[in-house]
Order: sequence, then structure tokens, then C-alpha cells
Amino acid sequence: MTTGSHDPLGAARAAYDRKVQSSKTRDDVREFTSLSGEPLEVLYDPTNSPAGSTYVDRLGYPGEYPYTRGVHPNLYRGKLWTMRQFAGFGTAKDTNARYHFLLEHGQTGLSVAFDFPTLMGYDSDHARSRGEVGRCGVAISSLADMETLFAGIPLDKVSTSMTINGPAAILWAFYIAAAEKQGVPATQLRGTIQNDILKEFQAQHAWLVPLEHGLRIVVDTMEYGAKHVPQWNTVSISGYHIREAGSTAAQELAFTLANGFEYVERGMARGMDVDEFAPRLSFFWDVHLDFFEEIAKFRAARRIWAKRLKERYGAKDARSLLVRCHAQTAGVSLTAQQPENNIVRVAYQAMAAVLGGTQSLHTNSMDETLALPTEKAVKIALRTQQVLAYETEVPHVVDPLGGSYYVEAITDKLEREAEDYFSRIAERGGTTKATQDGWIQREIHRSSTAYQKAVEDGRKTIVGINRFVEDEENIDIPVLKIDPEVDRVASENLARLRKQRDGARVRKALDAVRGAAKDGSNLMPHFVEAARSYATLGEIADVLRNEFGAVKEPAF
Repeated sequence: MTTGSHDPLGAARAAYDRKVQSSKTRDDVREFTSLSGEPLEVLYDPTNSPAGSTYVDRLGYPGEYPYTRGVHPNLYRGKLWTMRQFAGFGTAKDTNARYHFLLEHGQTGLSVAFDFPTLMGYDSDHARSRGEVGRCGVAISSLADMETLFAGIPLDKVSTSMTINGPAAILWAFYIAAAEKQGVPATQLRGTIQNDILKEFQAQHAWLVPLEHGLRIVVDTMEYGAKHVPQWNTVSISGYHIREAGSTAAQELAFTLANGFEYVERGMARGMDVDEFAPRLSFFWDVHLDFFEEIAKFRAARRIWAKRLKERYGAKDARSLLVRCHAQTAGVSLTAQQPENNIVRVAYQAMAAVLGGTQSLHTNSMDETLALPTEKAVKIALRTQQVLAYETEVPHVVDPLGGSYYVEAITDKLEREAEDYFSRIAERGGTTKATQDGWIQREIHRSSTAYQKAVEDGRKTIVGINRFVEDEENIDIPVLKIDPEVDRVASENLARLRKQRDGARVRKALDAVRGAAKDGSNLMPHFVEAARSYATLGEIADVLRNEFGAVKEPAF
């Protein structure tokens, strides 16, 4: 847009800019940037925002293509987001008690945190599990553990999210079998397995088998879910761990959506119509502290996904075009110093997620940098969501920031940056190749290093870390301690299970898993039968490791 006598709006902006220049203070001299390091304009209006006065024409309305403004026309007026607190520690019995506590205090969905041995596909009595059982999540080694985990919780009445990736299909099989034990058919189950193996190789590194074989198992779950568990989200395409590893918002957006496109293409290559499985793909976003950038990220994600699914992959079902998502406040933003400050950080992040239009939300607890959260800390985190939902009036208006010059400018910028990344990924042979070569990992690492340097140089302020530091830190809050007997109890339970189960049935089920691994048939029905036989997680995973080989991490 030009600025001159024939452009009153441009002339007014030029006059404003002159006033800014004449009133600059010392702080105005320095460059202001977003959390991702992007320069920020002093003002956004029609002269520097593509939104201008025609944003309604460009953006559409909530619940309408391209869904920039939200996936539902009435959003939280129709139904509040699901308050789904991530929880898991110690034994299945310990965590079951925490679930009942959370449900009694108003939580509306369950989210399972597994311990590290479970995430890596090892039983609790494996040598590699020693000292880690139940420490960072709940230990689940068999159907028996899954039955205990959900004892007294009707699985046809709750929605359950399970944050697990490498062995996700096996844990899902345990859940399906546990529901059968309750008399609940798979068709009535609602929930999500994260099951995002590309993200694991890019950021978190909790894998089971080499990437190509892992991708095959992901597609097996997509195919099985479409036929047998139609209300289940079989992949939760996760930007959360990409962001926690140090990416920028644009990288989180781009790499997450690129992973989603890869799953779509793999599903179609299997012979499925895109509309058979795409409606059950969901997303999982990090919500960091750059308030407006995080809101814009949700908006850009919805628009990019809808356009790509419609225009490139030919989706006709409107549900295939929707970015249905869970969000979690940024664990990496929490500090061990002055931990009560984390309550404030989480509250702002939660509001950004809601203004961005999430369908489900987890709020981190203030003590999570010190240990697994206590009941009090978890209750405060849940109450944060409830205050937001019932006291702030924020949910009463759909997309209240839509049309903001600043928000629309960031949304457009994030979309452009994501599209640039898609082109660069394509030049490198696609998402899988760019992951196997370590290119995506290097991009994340570069951003992580730049951010850390900005903190260390004082260019980014972290309250209590590099400014407003207290001379003597007095962390006087209770910390959850895991019973050191958890290892022994879990091992004894497994020994008892192996004596009581039908050994011949277990061997037959494991042989069937081995056969499917060899012949390329869908593994999920065999995982479910192995679960029913009380084969353990480690036994099933060992079959896959033996057939598919070890993981070799790319150098980056």
C-alpha cells in the first residue's frame, strides 16, 4: 500500500509513525521480537496487515471452511473444552486412585502418563527398567495392569488419551481388551493414542522399531480403528514435543503438519480413502508464553490443514478438514526457581489455548520441574481451567480476537513460514527422508540453541532466572515421592501373572504377531489377541524388535 495524498489511510499511518519517532525512549531503540525471534512492528493496521477491513471475506466464519476462526460455529457456547489432566505414577493402583480424585474434582477426561520403561516397550521387571519403574508415569506391563488402572471407571462413559508412541498399538490393544472385560465393545470407546512415530524420531526419542516399520504400525492402527473402533483418534499428531525440544512456533506448526500429511499419504497408499481415516486424526499443540503468537498458531494450523486436505488429497467429508486438537501448557517454560510463578505462567498459556480454539486442554502443575505433581498442585492446575471456563466470560464469545490486525498478521506470517518449510522438506525427499537424515532435528536444535543464548545474554527475560532473582531460593513446597517398593511390587505382580496365565495361549498369540510382522498383514488384531492372552508388553515388543531390528539414530 502506498502512502500519499491519494491514500488517506497511508497518510494517517505516516503521521502516526512520525509521532512514534519523535517520542521514542531509550527502550524504543532496541529491537522487540516475538518468542520465536521475529521482529515486531510497533502497530498493526491495514497498512501492514493483509487482513485490512475485509477480514470476514478472507477468513470466513467459525465452523466454515477454511476454519481459521474455529472448527465449530458456536465453539464453547455449545460445549466447553475437555479438561484432561495428564496423570500417572507408581503402580496402576496408585494412578487409579489419582484418576478417581481428578474425576471427583471436575475433570472431564482422562489422560495417561506412562513411565519410561513402558514408553520404550519394556516390562517392569526388565533389567533396563530398574530404578525407572513408576518414576515419570504409571507402569503398565500387561492387560492385568490396564484392568487395575481403570478399575471402577466405566470406559463407555469417559474419553481417554494415552500419551505413548513406539508401543502405542500394544497399549491400545490392552485398553480394548480391558474394555471387553468390562463388557464395553470397541465401537463405544472414545479417546486417543498419540502414536506419532515421526515426532519421536524428530524430538522425543521413545521409539520401538526403525522408522519405516514404525510407520507401517501407525497405518495398521489407522486401518483397524476405521473398521473396529470408529470413535477413536488413532494418531494425535504432536507438535508438543517438537516445541519442548526447542523449536520455534513456526517450526512446530510446519513439522507437525508435515508429519500429518505423511500419515495421510501413507494411509492412502495402503488403499484407504482419505475420508475413511482422516476424521480420526487429531493434533496436540504446545502452548508457550508468546500469547498472541500461540493464538495465531492454532488459526494458521486449521487453515493450512483444511486447504491441503481438500485441494491436494481430495477430502470430501468436512470432518477430514478439521484440526481437532488437544493442547498442553509448555512444560519447558516452568522453572524450579520460585515455582509458584508457574501458576501464573500456566494461566496465561491456558487462556491463549482457549482463545486459539482448542477442544481439549491440560494445564501443567507448578511443581512439575521438581517431581511428579502432588494432589494439591494438580487441583490448582485443574481449578485454573475452571476459573477460565466459568468466571472470565472468555468462552461466551466465539473467536473474540478474529480480525485483530496483529493476530491476523501473525497468522499469515506463520502460514507463509510453514509453507516455506514444506517446500524445503519436499526438496529433501519428503518428511520421512528429512527425518532419517536428521535435517528436521538439526533445524530444531538450531532454534533451541539460539533461544538459550538469548536467555543467557539477557535478551530474553525469564522471571526468577535472569531477572528478579532471589538471593536465597527457598523452595518450600511439598514434593510427591514415589515409593521405592514400586519396582519390587511390579516385578512380583508380573511373576504371579506369568504363573497363572495360559502359557500355550500366550505362545500361540505371540507366534501370530510374528507371522503378521513377516507377511505384512495388519498387526492390530494380533496385538488384541495377545493382550487377551495376558502376553506382556515386553514379550510382544520383543517379537517386533527381533523381526524389525534395532533403531539407528541419525547423526545431527
